[in-house]
Amino acid sequence: MDFEDKSITCVDCGAEFMFSIRDQEFYAEKGFRNDPKRCPECRGARRRGKRDRTSITCAECGKEAQVPFTPRLDKPVYCDECFAARRAETGSESRNGPDTA
Repeated sequence: MDFEDKSITCVDCGAEFMFSIRDQEFYAEKGFRNDPKRCPECRGARRRGKRDRTSITCAECGKEAQVPFTPRLDKPVYCDECFAARRAETGSESRNGPDTA
């Protein structure tokens, strides 16, 4: 298949961006059928901003924090610092704790 550089207008910001031959080859290799609609900056911003953050009170220290998920009522939720400390204490154990088989 022969590819040529294409100039595309981003649907989010209106900026012109180049859909290069190399990018088109990558898209074809991955089986993508449509050209991108967003420039690389807007695609990155959508990926980074996709997660909604939820306010929580840390079960360990009581500090207010934000987490990138909706907590379940039956599990304690920790701030980043307490979560990291707990993970360091458990070493290489899984997130669910040691196997109890």
